[in-house]
Amino acid sequence: MDITFVLVSKDEKEILRNLLEKYLYEFSQYDDADVNHMGFYGYDYLDYYWTDNNENRFAYFIKIDEKLAGFFMIREHENSGMAEFFIMNKYRRLGVGTYVMEFIFNKYKGKWQIGYTPRNKVAKIFWNKIVEKYTNGKYTLVKGNPKHKYKDNTLGEELIFEIKK
Repeated sequence: MDITFVLVSKDEKEILRNLLEKYLYEFSQYDDADVNHMGFYGYDYLDYYWTDNNENRFAYFIKIDEKLAGFFMIREHENSGMAEFFIMNKYRRLGVGTYVMEFIFNKYKGKWQIGYTPRNKVAKIFWNKIVEKYTNGKYTLVKGNPKHKYKDNTLGEELIFEIKK
């Protein structure tokens, strides 16, 4: 299995938008989101990845054997953050997520925060396991964080940690 990461170009924005819709549809089981009048969930921040001020936002396709398998989106500010992370069902539980996070943590060092809804038990286990491994247990877990309030009013959990340079 050959896993590669490709920075999404502006010309590929619509491909990413299509994948985001699949991700948001899947995520709607956790936040009870509805589609808009056009039948889309929509992602308000997509265009920000290609504006003049995008030097702190990065979107990558995940490809497996040259086929689209998912994406991840990072935004850097005082703390780096995983904006979105999606691996298609076909490629889950094969170690792809761990491989992706190894790439990310090797490339984007520094202070991090990763939020998730506690309703997504699989994501909760994944993120806690990855962060535990890469920080040797040196992280803070914030439960009921009002900064991560989901559409269903669930307060998210947030992992705060640092990946040393």
